Amino acid sequence: MLRYLSSLKENKRERTGLALAAPVVVFLFVFFIIPTGMLLVYSFWLSESFVLIPSATLENYTNALMRPAVQASLLAGVTIGFWTAIISTVLSYPVAWYIAYRSRTNILLYAVLLSWFSSYLVRIFAWRTILGTNGLINESLMHFGMIQEPLEFLIFSRVSVTITLVHVFVPFTLLLLLSALRNITPDFLEAARDLGASRMQVFLRVTLPIAYKGFFGSFIFTFILAAGDFITPQLLGGRTGITTGLLISGQFRQTGNWPYGAAMAFILLMVFMLTYVLLIQSSRWLKLAPGSRFHPSMERMRAEAGAAESTQPGV
Repeated sequence: MLRYLSSLKENKRERTGLALAAPVVVFLFVFFIIPTGMLLVYSFWLSESFVLIPSATLENYTNALMRPAVQASLLAGVTIGFWTAIISTVLSYPVAWYIAYRSRTNILLYAVLLSWFSSYLVRIFAWRTILGTNGLINESLMHFGMIQEPLEFLIFSRVSVTITLVHVFVPFTLLLLLSALRNITPDFLEAARDLGASRMQVFLRVTLPIAYKGFFGSFIFTFILAAGDFITPQLLGGRTGITTGLLISGQFRQTGNWPYGAAMAFILLMVFMLTYVLLIQSSRWLKLAPGSRFHPSMERMRAEAGAAESTQPGV
């Protein structure tokens, strides 16, 4: 009887969970799965004078992969996305650690999130003003005699695009890392220090293995959005900052070659998926992504602590 009642409760919970998840699943299916499937079909079609021609050909993919301009833009987008993700994650970790374990208020968090109150385009033009040849940085350096001519690489280059995107995505990476670090109680960190671990060992053997999902999530999230962005490269990229996202946008908005743009979009998607797989596999090879919640090093540290207590007098 008790088993029957427990099974009824489990079935009720499953039905409740399905009912709660149904609106989101339907929304994603209608506004994501179906459009993505249509875009995939379009990638095998042809286009002529803004008219789609149904066919089944790999011509769009081969042309995109063989064109040097597409290869250069793909490399530029991946490079910008990689460095944006790395710098954003590295800059966000100390702030997230301080907020999680040292700060008694969330003032610092609110200060970082304050940038969300400004428009995306406003932030782009603000950095364009700061990094320009007559901007704040060049004018200050020339005023103090540190340079004789403005630094050309600061504006209309990959450097300016990366700096702007880091400013845009740091709040996102901060929130992801802060959420992951708050799952680690200070007792774990204190136990590691009591066992003689250095700060780097505490990070590599305790913090990173437990909060690896936050680190990897912030990196992948930032990498995908930064590598696929086309607004910032269009306004700050110049010739060296043209990314695949900018080319894809041009195919849909200007030339009307939807199949070719769809093919480039799925090539970029394959690059994102490959990057994700490589990141996960490398983390497993380095034993930084355990299958369970706690890393094996934590178990070893607990065993060492138990052995140390057992050898103490009076135990």
